[in-house]
Parts: sequence; C-alpha cells; structure tokens
Amino acid sequence: MRKIIETAGQLPDILISWITPNVRQFRASKLPVVWLLALLVGALVALAAIAFRTAIGLIQWPWLRTTTELTIQAATQQPWWIVMLAPAIAGLLVGWILHKYHPYQRAGGVADVIEARAYGGRGLPFKAGLWSALVTVISLGGGASAGREGPVVHLGATVGTAVCGFFQLPDSARRILLACAVASGVSASFNAPIAGVLFAHEVVLAHYAVSAFVPIVLASVMGTLLSRLWFGNVAAFEIPQYEITSYLEIPAFALLGLTCAAVAIIFQFALIGSDWTARNITMPLWLRPVIGGLAVGAIGVFYPEILGVGYEATDLALKHELTINTMLTLLVVKTAATAITLASRFGGGIFSPSLYLGAMTGGAFGLIAASVFPEMASSHGLYAILGMGAVAAAVLGAPFSTTVIVFELTGGYALSIALLLAVSIATGLTQAVHGKSYFHWQLGMRGCFVNEGAHQFLSETVKVRDFMDPPPENEEEQLFNPGEDGPYLHDTDTLESALKSFDSCGKATLPVVRKGDATKVIGLARHVRGLRYFNAALIKATKEEHH
Repeated sequence: MRKIIETAGQLPDILISWITPNVRQFRASKLPVVWLLALLVGALVALAAIAFRTAIGLIQWPWLRTTTELTIQAATQQPWWIVMLAPAIAGLLVGWILHKYHPYQRAGGVADVIEARAYGGRGLPFKAGLWSALVTVISLGGGASAGREGPVVHLGATVGTAVCGFFQLPDSARRILLACAVASGVSASFNAPIAGVLFAHEVVLAHYAVSAFVPIVLASVMGTLLSRLWFGNVAAFEIPQYEITSYLEIPAFALLGLTCAAVAIIFQFALIGSDWTARNITMPLWLRPVIGGLAVGAIGVFYPEILGVGYEATDLALKHELTINTMLTLLVVKTAATAITLASRFGGGIFSPSLYLGAMTGGAFGLIAASVFPEMASSHGLYAILGMGAVAAAVLGAPFSTTVIVFELTGGYALSIALLLAVSIATGLTQAVHGKSYFHWQLGMRGCFVNEGAHQFLSETVKVRDFMDPPPENEEEQLFNPGEDGPYLHDTDTLESALKSFDSCGKATLPVVRKGDATKVIGLARHVRGLRYFNAALIKATKEEHH
C-alpha cells in the first residue's frame, strides 16, 4: 500500500518530466505561431483567389459579354474577328508586361512553389508574384487556353512567403506555411478542402508529417469557408449520379487507364516540344504571346470550346452532351491550343486542361465501350469522370490528391474502385515513359532536381563556401599559384564536385579560391567537414519529414 502511495505521489513528476521535453520542442519549432499564421495565410490566400477569379471575369466581359465560365455560347454569338483578335490583344498586353515589368519575364506556377520549398520557403518575391497574377488574369480573361489553379497556387504561395517575411521563422516553419498557402489556394479554387490538404503534402512538401498536418488543415478549411461564402457551396461540376453497372467492367476501367496514360504522355510531349521549339525561335519577347494569341484565336473561331479555362466543355462531357466526334476533335485541338498558349509565355496552368483532356478521353472511351457492350457498359459520363482523374493524376504526378479532387468536384465517391484503378495505371505508365511529372520536368530545365531525393538535391545545391574554413592567417600562405601548388576548389563548386576532387587527389584538405582569381586562398575545404555538413543536412531533412 505504501509503495502505491509513493508511486502515486511521484506520478506528477513523471508526467512533467515526460511532457516537458515535448512542449519545449513544440515551442522551439514555433508551431504555436505557425498555427496562428496558418489561419491568417489561409484567409489571405482565399481572398486572393476570389479576387483572381473575379478579375478573370472582368477581363472577359468586354469581348464575351459574360463574367461566368459559360463561354462557349457567348463566343459563338461574337463576330469571328473578335474571337480571333481577343487572345492576340491580350497577348500584346502580356508581352508588354513581361518585357517591361516582370523580373523573370515569365508567369510563375506550381514548379516555382516546389523550388521555393526546396530552398527553405524562399524565392518567391511578392512583386514578381503580383505581376505573374496580372499576366495570368489577362491571359485567361483574353481566351488563352490554360488553367487557373496553378497560378492561384503560385499567388497564394507568394502571399504566404510575404507573411513569413515579417517573422523570424526556421526553414521548417516557412515550408509548412508555404504548404498552408498552397492548400488554401487549391481548396478555394475547387471547393475541395481535403484535396487541398493532400495536394500540399503530396506535391509541395513531398512528405506527410504530423507537425505540418494541423496548420495545413487549418489553412485549407479557412480557404474553403471564405470561398463558399463568396461563390456558394457548390461543386465545380454539377453532374448526375452515376453508378457502375457491373464489376465485369473492371477490364474496361484498366483499358481506360492505359488510354489515359497515352493521352497524358502525348500531352506532356506536346508541352515540352512546343516549349523547346519556342525557345529556339528568335523573336522579341513581347511578340511571342501576340503570335500565340492569334493562333489560339484562330482555333477558337472554329472550336470555341478550347477558349479559356474550359470548364463548360468539361461539364458537357461529364453530362454526356457531346458526340464522340466532337470529343475526339476537342482532344486534339485542346492539346494544341494549350501547348501554344504556354509556349507563347501566356500565364496559366495545366490542371484544368488535364481535367478537360481526361473528360474528353473518358467520354469518347465510354461511348465506344457502350457500342461494343451495350448491356454491360456504364454511362459514358462515368467514364468521363474516371478519365478526368486519370489524365490529371498522370500529368501532375499527384495520384492521391487528384483522386480526392475528382471525388470532391463530382461527389462521385461510389466510383472509388474504378477511379483508383484508372489513376494508378495511367500514373504508372506515364512515369515509366517520362520519369517525372510536368512540374519536375520544368524544374529539371532550371537545374533543380528535387524529385531525385534529398541526398541528390543537397549534393548539387550545397556549395564549398557553405562548409569551408577561414583562410590561413599568414598572408604569404594565402598566395596561390594554380600551376604549381596542385589541385584546388572554387568557392562556388558544389559539394558533389568537391567530393569527387577529394577522391581523385586523395587529399584531406584543399585550398579554395574565387572563380576568375585563383591567386589568393580565401578558405580551406576539408573532406571530413564537407561530409559532416552533408550528413547534418540529411538528418535535419529526415527529422522534418517524420516529425
């Protein structure tokens, strides 16, 4: 009895000793501040997303006489020359802004956000973000064939980065707030809070951590609440209730996944090929979007369904109101129009076009399946939903969040088995061909290979100046003759190249000189110190991913 009493008396001390380190770590990581800032960032990003969508409608009004997404009928009622010239005039404004004011001479997107996350939540200047948003608003309002969700994510991340600038936060907290901004942007755009949370983890953070989950959820909920207050609690696509007719259709769903993989692969090749072609054509920057706008406008004269974000045409495919010939034709012309739009430096994303192409692919596939097995095949509207998720997941490299986005957009949770099967096959085959998503291809063009793992990214981004020791105090020992004094390193060399130099020469220490001036030693690089720095960075990254 006495032992029980003594143990009970020690219980408070045991609990305190157990809880105190956790609370100390919680406060040291500034998570209480992050939680509060997540609500603020979520609200600001939602307001930015609302303003973004409203501005697109205002730019659209002068030539389509509507501010809604119902643009097909509006475009058919305009003279052909207005439909053709509107994207070109928008292109002239876009080219002028890019040439005169935008520091990067291109609109930002999701790839820039992923890159900013890799560099500790930095690298998204507020001014450049606003110019990117304006360029995209003019582009989409003027009829350019692209999506609005990627630009909203970039705008939201820019806002989140600006908020972080007012507080002294560690890199881990800055990355979490960056992901909070992305979650709010996605949820406000799609009215899909769960998908916003998953997209932020899957695409931006590239890991799932409990410390990040709570603030990201707070931001996503805040984004959804404000969006619903403004736009109403409605899904992006209002469709009938579809059901799977028979589980004997499973082979057809798998074949649809294979078909969607082919569409996603071709679409990504079209984007890459058009971008490469545009880069190799010499012309003034301001002229690129003008020519691209004329090309998109010319297509829009005959196929107004490709103009702008394209949600109305996607909705028609989901409601099985398009013929098979129309869907197959739109599949080709939308691919061409989007590739031309993005290669011409218009602002815009690829999420909406991917959903569009998937809906057309699935709808056409469903009609073919119904003609072959009329008694067994489900509605081709159901196949359109499956195709929408499969193509988008494959192009974006985000199967989890894209699946949930389709669920939340359509309310089609009963289709989970078929959707997961189609998404997995399409994503796997596209990954087999391209090896990476379109976002990571964009980053690879800039020399940023975050998809290859933290070890590879660190070995390419850590510089010798990050771990070198000070130079010798003796001025005579600071003098260096590159022809006689043996191997050396530049302060801008990467850790990977430095380790190769250590390995090839067999030395434990190498002098460090500046590029262009190899006559003076500015530091000493030690092999062991470089490895220690690398290991510490890897441990820090691993702890952040699992905390």
